[in-house]
Amino acid sequence: MTTAPHDGAPHDGASFDGAFTDGWLRRFADAARATEPELTALDQQSGDGDFGVNLNAGTTAALVRLDALDETGRGPAAGPLDAAASAFLDEVGGTSGPLFGLLLQSLAASAEAAGASDGRLTTPALAEGVAEGLAAIRRVGDAEPGDKTLVDALHPAAGALAAAGPDTPPDEALRHAAEAAWQGVRDTAGLRARQGRASYLRDRATDVPDPGAVGVALFLTSAGSTVTALTPYLSPAMS
Repeated sequence: MTTAPHDGAPHDGASFDGAFTDGWLRRFADAARATEPELTALDQQSGDGDFGVNLNAGTTAALVRLDALDETGRGPAAGPLDAAASAFLDEVGGTSGPLFGLLLQSLAASAEAAGASDGRLTTPALAEGVAEGLAAIRRVGDAEPGDKTLVDALHPAAGALAAAGPDTPPDEALRHAAEAAWQGVRDTAGLRARQGRASYLRDRATDVPDPGAVGVALFLTSAGSTVTALTPYLSPAMS
C-alpha cells in the first residue's frame, strides 16, 4: 500500500478536543481549494464536472461557521464537526453536499457521545462515527462497495478504524484510515461505475478514479496534513 504523504501539520495531539477537529476541517478546506481544478478535471471525465466546485463551496461555508464558534463552542471535539455538517447539509447543492454532511453529522454525534465528560475525540468514536456515516450514505445513495462511488474509499477507511485498538491515538488511527481510503480511490480506477452519471458513460469513465472517493480521502488525510496536489496520491492508478 502506498503511504499518503504527511506534512506533520501541528495539532493538539494530547487532547484531541475542538482544537484538533477545528484544525482538521481547516486543512480540509485548504485541500479542497488547492485541488479544485484537479477534482473538476476528474469529474468532467466521469460526472457532471461540479464536484470540485461543490466540495470547495462546502468547506468554504464550513469555515464561516467555524469562525462563528466562540471559544466554548470550539472547545469540545464535536463542535467544529457539527458546524461543518450543518454547512454541507444546508448550503451545498448536488449530491456531494448531503453525503459529506451525513458523514460529518455522524462523526459529530459520536464525538459528542464519547466526549460527554471531557469533550475529547477517541478512536472508538471515530470508528463508530465513520461506520454510521457510511451506513447512512449507503442508505441514501443506494451504493455498494464496487459501484465506483465515495463508498469505495469510505468502506475501507471504516474497516481500518474498526481494526484500530481502542487506545490507538486518534491521529494515528486516522492516518491508517486515510491510507486505506487512498487505496480504495486508486482501486476505483479499475471499476465500471454502477451509480450516478458515470454509470451512463460505460468504458469512458474507466481508468478514472472516482472524484467522490477522492474527496473522502482528502477529508481523512486532512486530520494530519494538507494535500496540495492529487498526483502523489493518484499516480499508482494513473500511470
